[in-house]
Amino acid sequence: MDIRREIDATHRRLGMRERETGTARLVALSRTYPTDVEDLWAACTDPARLARWFLPVHGDLRVGGRYQLEGQAGGTITACEAPHALDATWEYGGDVSWIELRLRPDGDGARLDLTHVFHPDDEHWPRYGPAATGIGWDLGLVGLAWHLDDGGTPHGESEEWAASPEGVAFLTAVGEAWVPATIDAGLDPDDAKARTERTIAFFTGAE
Repeated sequence: MDIRREIDATHRRLGMRERETGTARLVALSRTYPTDVEDLWAACTDPARLARWFLPVHGDLRVGGRYQLEGQAGGTITACEAPHALDATWEYGGDVSWIELRLRPDGDGARLDLTHVFHPDDEHWPRYGPAATGIGWDLGLVGLAWHLDDGGTPHGESEEWAASPEGVAFLTAVGEAWVPATIDAGLDPDDAKARTERTIAFFTGAE
C-alpha cells in the first residue's frame, strides 16, 4: 500500500451549516475514482457490493425507508436521486446526525463527495475533534478504492488489515492528515494535534 498516495487522494475539510435545529458542524471528504458515475453509484448503494467494501446493510432501501448497517449505524433514507445524490440520517448510540453523498463526473473518472453533518455539541468533539469521524470515513473511501480496483475485500479481512502494522501506519497518517483541516477551521494548532493524537490512539488500540 502506498500510504502517502492514499492520503493525498482524498480532500478533507470542515465547515458549519445552518439547520432547522441550529448551527451544525460538518466533516467532508472528496475522492475521484477511475470509474464512471453509474458504477460508483452501484458500489455505494447496491447491498451486495456494499458488503464487500463497507458493511452488510439491511432494511427498506428506498426514500422514507429504514436501513441498518451490521454493527454500526442505521437510519432513514431521506432523499435519493440516482445516480447522483443520496441523503440519510445516521443514528448510532442514541445520537442522530446526517450523511450526504454526491456523485459527478470528474475528468476520466467519477468524484464522490461525502458530507457528515452533526450537532455542534456532539459529545466526542471536545476530546477527539473531527478526526474521530473523519478516520472512519477515510477507511471507507480506501476500501471503496480497493473494491473498484479488484472487486473488493470482505469486511472481515479489512478489519484484520486495520490491525496490521500497515493498517496502524495508515490510521496514524490519516489521523495526522486531519490536523491541517482542523487548524484551517479555526482550532488552536496545539489543541488540534492533541485531539488527533487521542483519536489515533483510540483507533489503533493505544488508548
